[in-house]
Amino acid sequence: MKAPTRIGIIGMGGFAGWHHNTIARLEERNLAKLICTCDPNAAGFATEQQNWRLAERGVSVFPDYRRMIDACRGELDMIVVPTPINLHAEMHRAGVEAGIPVYLEKPPTLDYQELEAMIALDQQATKSTLVAFNFIIEQPRRALKQRILDGEFGAVMGANLMAHWPRPADYFRRSPWAGRLMMNDRVVLDSCFGNANAHFVHNMLFWLGQGGISTWAQLSTIRAELYRAHDIEGADTFFVQAVTEAGQTMRFAVTHACAGRTAHSETIRCEKADLTYIVGSHAEIRWHDGRNERIEVGGFDGLTENHLAYHRYMRGEEDRPATSLVDSRPFVILNDLAYVSTGRITALPTERLTGVRDEKEQKDYLNLAGMNTAIERFLDQGEWPGATWGREPGALVTPADLPRFHDTIRAMRTDAGR
Repeated sequence: MKAPTRIGIIGMGGFAGWHHNTIARLEERNLAKLICTCDPNAAGFATEQQNWRLAERGVSVFPDYRRMIDACRGELDMIVVPTPINLHAEMHRAGVEAGIPVYLEKPPTLDYQELEAMIALDQQATKSTLVAFNFIIEQPRRALKQRILDGEFGAVMGANLMAHWPRPADYFRRSPWAGRLMMNDRVVLDSCFGNANAHFVHNMLFWLGQGGISTWAQLSTIRAELYRAHDIEGADTFFVQAVTEAGQTMRFAVTHACAGRTAHSETIRCEKADLTYIVGSHAEIRWHDGRNERIEVGGFDGLTENHLAYHRYMRGEEDRPATSLVDSRPFVILNDLAYVSTGRITALPTERLTGVRDEKEQKDYLNLAGMNTAIERFLDQGEWPGATWGREPGALVTPADLPRFHDTIRAMRTDAGR
């Protein structure tokens, strides 16, 4: 019988709570063992500690992740880093330098230079770091990608992502870094594109990776328009078009400036068929000869499955993590060049915005009139919304423009007056 994987979790608040609950369930199955956790405000999570039965389970609690790693490094098989984006790099370094494999929540960072430093450091790691983009290990997804690679649908022409995800006003007050471009001169870029919907953006790059199952599209050019409706420093609406090195066109329309039902879909356009994949529901193949095929995807506990997959990798049962830091490079480059392309974040026209009160949730939303139409026209026809929303399309940029990234973000922050 395999010994349970010994784990330390950095943090108790936010998404760290999901990891605590997941590890507790795995512990009941004797598949994991939580050794330690930490939080600078550990006393503020007294109720959570009681609910997680940390004392009964013998979990050591520390006020600082460095002290936790120093004290427990000999007892740990891995550490989990589900902390704010701008803390990922330093915590990743602490784990690698202590010889402990790192489970790093997405996104790994949203600063391309910082990512390259993390990639270089990871070459020294005992095991490659996992970047937890949850849906890459879905078996229906991987099976469908294999059919794409096998040429069943003909050449891949491109792909579209639609993500319509309402977020209430208090979402942008959930933490000091919410909706921020920078903090303490460090890049954050919390947004619907780089953070909340990062899984789905990364999925699109996965679909178009042509060198095998575990490959991601490499990018040639990017153009973008970024907008804000909420009172934030960053953007809450992205329209992005990218062309891959293979000549495929990808379009992304992602927003929080909406109300009503959450919806998203991933579409891959092929020579012989169009494929649509909806997480938690189904995939549909619409053949150009009139046939239709439906594949049930069903529910998927991405957090649990990513943990188990990483545990298998650490035991040598799998040859690689589902997504490595290197695999994350196209995603980070795409995100960063969207900012370089747009040059500025444009305020959405106030006359088109209405407040929507959800009485059941007791939460307030902002909804932009015409958002769904703008998304459809962009994805289907490549029609940019800026013509009606008061701006020109962003500049066409390439990876050679990445050195402009940091100055662009600083200028945006100045424009936001924060």
